[in-house]
Amino acid sequence: MASPAVAALALALAVVPAGAAQVDGAMPAYAVVGDAIPSPLNGTRGDPARGREIILNRQMGLCLLCHSGPFPEERFQGTIAPDLRGTGARLSQGQIRLRIVDPARLNPETIMPAYYRTEGLTRVAPAYRGRPVLTAVQIEDVVAFLATLKD
Repeated sequence: MASPAVAALALALAVVPAGAAQVDGAMPAYAVVGDAIPSPLNGTRGDPARGREIILNRQMGLCLLCHSGPFPEERFQGTIAPDLRGTGARLSQGQIRLRIVDPARLNPETIMPAYYRTEGLTRVAPAYRGRPVLTAVQIEDVVAFLATLKD
């Protein structure tokens, strides 16, 4: 039986509005090297300000459902996943990128969803079948923001 937190995550991902992540064309290919995706998915660096907005957006990224972080203005932050504080000090941008794109590649038991993988998934909301939760641009924005969290 799933814990209440896992059930809440599954429910939240099932009810994300269909327009939350607009696919901007075909998904660019990426290469995993060790425990990272060293190159940006779209070939450019993301915008940290937009990345912060995605993380705080409870309709798009849903990050705060499980994670907490340096967001004192946000109530009801998650406690079942690692705190986002210090992410940029602990991980390279490539390591952050892989953890967002396909976290199960590093931890097959994770409950964190794959935000950019579309194949081999189970229990996918109908609106997201065959499409990523976040676009390549959005992934890069989140990576850029998380990389700024050094403390």
